[in-house]
Amino acid sequence: MNMMTVIILFSHSLFAAVSYGFTSMAMVFINKAVLMQYAYSMTLLTLQQLVTTLLIHFGRKTGYTKARELDMTTAKRLLPLSIFYNANVAFALASLKGVNIPMYIAIKRLTPLAVLVAGCFSGKGKPTTQVALSVILTAAGVLIAALGDFSFDLFGYSMAFVSVFFQTMYLVLVEKSGAEDGLSSLEIMFYNSFLSLPFLMFLIVATGEFPNSLSVLFAKSYSFSFLVILILSLVMGIILNFTMFLCTIVNSALTTTIVGVLKGVVSTTFGFFLLGGVQVHALNVSGLVINTAGGVWYSYAKYHQRKSKAVKLVPDVEAHRK
Repeated sequence: MNMMTVIILFSHSLFAAVSYGFTSMAMVFINKAVLMQYAYSMTLLTLQQLVTTLLIHFGRKTGYTKARELDMTTAKRLLPLSIFYNANVAFALASLKGVNIPMYIAIKRLTPLAVLVAGCFSGKGKPTTQVALSVILTAAGVLIAALGDFSFDLFGYSMAFVSVFFQTMYLVLVEKSGAEDGLSSLEIMFYNSFLSLPFLMFLIVATGEFPNSLSVLFAKSYSFSFLVILILSLVMGIILNFTMFLCTIVNSALTTTIVGVLKGVVSTTFGFFLLGGVQVHALNVSGLVINTAGGVWYSYAKYHQRKSKAVKLVPDVEAHRK
């Protein structure tokens, strides 16, 4: 592998990580802004998935995308991924109704802990001391911040924790599916959105959102400001899905969670000033600082661990050649 190939691969990996981080950060604020005016989170998710499915389908038919035709065997294999993805987003949107953005991000930073636990059960081995300590620090920060959260919402917190579990499951499955089936990020996104629709349509009926959610949506569509953030939400939902799958396939599930942790540093800061809902308290702020420090430490530890493995691999390869 020559130097030019290494640079191209690194640039591709960096682009995937940075684009996912930026989009993910923007999406939290956009969804929060929509849900402050439109409380039907399941209907919002259904619209996002419907728009994604139609755009990719028409893009394939008109030749703008190179995604392959729908294959039912592949669809059956990817069904668990779709279920976990939609469960994650549904619970995340539900939690945003009652949890302020800094606390929401703090709880979502527990995803690396869940990924590590899942890795241990799947035979990836135990984490290093630094990784384990950074994860403990992150979890401790969430606990301290929650004690100082005067706007504590048990339902919202519960939804966020359940979302962490489902996010872990789909990240692991995306990494596995991309490697085993040779699917592109666009193809995984299409299958995920297509398989989501029957499940989501059942949910909006079962939860009682439909048909009132559509009536409210049509009524609010006369508001230009609401229409703008709704369209932004739909467009950014597509971009977020694409960049998330791209980052996970090009890099790994762990890299995607690390990027999520780092973008959370910026999101937490903005969250104190944008869209309201945050009552500042010493415990709350201290907990968020500890949580953020744990997240940054974790990212550094994983980067250092990965770099050490790469350095060790070079002498091993050279010795093999000799």
